Amino acid sequence: MATSTLATIVLLSSLVIMILLRIPVAFSLFLSTVFSALIYDQGLATLVQQMVKGIDNFTLLAIPFFIVMGEIMAEGNISNKIVDFANLLVGRFRGGLAYVNCLDSMFFGGISGSAVADVSSLGAVVIPMMKKQGYDEDFAVGLTVISSCQGVLIPPSHNMVIYALAAGIGGQIAELLIAGVVPGMLLGFSLMGLCYFMSTRYKFPRCEPIPKGEWLPIVVNAFFPMLTLVIIMGGVALGVFTVTESAAVACVYTFLLTYIVLRSAPFKSLGRVLKNSLKTLAIVLTLIAAAKSFAYMMTLLRIPDALTSALISITDNKYLLLLIINALLLFLGCFMDMAPLILIMTPILLPVVTSPVVGMNPIHFGVMLIFNLAVGLCTPPVGSALFVGCAIGKTPIERTSVRILPMYAVMVGALLLVTFVPQISMWLVGVVFG
Repeated sequence: MATSTLATIVLLSSLVIMILLRIPVAFSLFLSTVFSALIYDQGLATLVQQMVKGIDNFTLLAIPFFIVMGEIMAEGNISNKIVDFANLLVGRFRGGLAYVNCLDSMFFGGISGSAVADVSSLGAVVIPMMKKQGYDEDFAVGLTVISSCQGVLIPPSHNMVIYALAAGIGGQIAELLIAGVVPGMLLGFSLMGLCYFMSTRYKFPRCEPIPKGEWLPIVVNAFFPMLTLVIIMGGVALGVFTVTESAAVACVYTFLLTYIVLRSAPFKSLGRVLKNSLKTLAIVLTLIAAAKSFAYMMTLLRIPDALTSALISITDNKYLLLLIINALLLFLGCFMDMAPLILIMTPILLPVVTSPVVGMNPIHFGVMLIFNLAVGLCTPPVGSALFVGCAIGKTPIERTSVRILPMYAVMVGALLLVTFVPQISMWLVGVVFG
């Protein structure tokens, strides 16, 4: 057996075995790389250099700013103001709270950029409200979980930044962030369409109308938090800020808004916010560093080239290839978290989708990849958003997962539209950047 073949087998098989043994993914990535490098007689110093190179990037500064911003928003209970505003807009219709659940995730996703933060913050408010109005508890939890996935598509999204670095398109992060807006909204409005159908069939209740005298305070309270999205998207689109600069400005803005203007959180909570942010950031940066060395080893062993040839040998129909890739990602998303999958699968699949047979734009593929892995956040056994939602709603994961199958179907339908209709992702990019 050739040395390169043995090194490839060791690299991939040891990674799978260690993940199955529940060894943290970052350590699994690095150790499998070391084992393979020793067999291939590749110097370990080079691997360390690749790890340092992976995190020695100015663009990465956007990630801690986005993480801190989301933690501050969660600490300041900004979710209550977003829910009130969404209720003002659509709460008066039949099934109003179901629409509110979808719409507030769209708004909050444009502030926090995290599906788990969305479920944690909004779920604690909306799920009890829906239960009180008589909604099925599994429906309330499932809708909260599925709609939260808008948060990883609509800017700010640190997962988009991770993909850009893994794909080697760090200079196009702004375009990538903008490309996620329409797909994120497509998911939200698709879920609202399902809610309309279900509210008509099952006679969902209406919310109590909000007196006109309370409209202005609700709008004002929601306006200032939602300016965060304007700062990020508007600043980047108009060329006022780079993505990193807009993340920093938005982070400072949310700090001033939460702790000084609205005073919705005490200053003593800032230590907890920073501690939680550092924990998340340490995990993300360790993953990026380990994945960089893993990707280097895969390139050295020509694994992406071999996979590209293998997939194209199955079929040269680009639509069938994309269906195969989607099925693969949906399967993997059930067993691994989003960030490590982005870092592992991007260098493997990007050469396939950008080959002449498929001809996909890397930005379009990034949106498809993030959307696809967002489904994994909602599916057992590793769906983090699903676990949090069921914990808040006090529902069993097994039962909730089965009861929300129609929502999974809507989500996969929206994913396929994003996959096969590039304009959904690329239209706004063309409008904003020309």
